[in-house]
Amino acid sequence: MLLEDKVIIVSGIGPGLGQKLSVLGAKEGARAVVLAARTAEKLDTAEAEIKALGLGTQTLKVPTDISQREQCQALADQTVNAFGKIDVLLNNAFDPCAFEPIEVANMDAWRRAMEVNLFGTMGVTQECVRYMKGSGGGSIVMIATMAERKPMAYQGGYAASKSALRAATKHLALELGSHKIRVNSCTMGWMWGPNVQAYVAGMAGATDSTEEDIIAGICKGIPLGFIPEDGDCAKAAIFLASDYSKVITGAALDVNGGEFMIM
Repeated sequence: MLLEDKVIIVSGIGPGLGQKLSVLGAKEGARAVVLAARTAEKLDTAEAEIKALGLGTQTLKVPTDISQREQCQALADQTVNAFGKIDVLLNNAFDPCAFEPIEVANMDAWRRAMEVNLFGTMGVTQECVRYMKGSGGGSIVMIATMAERKPMAYQGGYAASKSALRAATKHLALELGSHKIRVNSCTMGWMWGPNVQAYVAGMAGATDSTEEDIIAGICKGIPLGFIPEDGDCAKAAIFLASDYSKVITGAALDVNGGEFMIM
């Protein structure tokens, strides 16, 4: 089991990748999974799915808005108070920003995205690092996006905030290496899950195309020929979190079916 006896924190619990990360963490042997999100009901759903596995995995639900520093501190403190350590932080919480052309974009929406995606992620990371350093190390995985380097219409604000996070990630990896804390990114592309399913349905409803047509158009840019399942994308993040990647830090692993090659 890749995460045997680990205490892991997953931020951004909700339908899709966050929930997949938390459940897979339990399946891979985590002793405890700490669930963090702004919406308490999403935490309940993830906890129920973990408990249904029957593995005896301990859970802790901590409603958290990572843009609020005191809530980031409470997340780290409550984790250590309950389980004695933090081994893994999976930074999945994000703000998608408004989808609009940059020339007319609302800069307040950009600031909010930056507040969550960069400053919020750095806040929760700083709070966890102070405990990781005291317990001999750990692993931090940032959920990044291919939109950082492959522009997609109307995603400028989201991509800008995630690009800033990626730059900070490399510097963190350099600074924390001597403390045996690894910091890596998973660069996600299209992921088949609730968000993309809703997008496909919406596009089909707004055009004369079928959902199958929309999916086929997306898949043209993916060498593997299909939209990766969010559960399969979660496996790559769990790999980076695990000791199987103990000599990897500062890396950005493309988890997008090869789409990063098609520019």
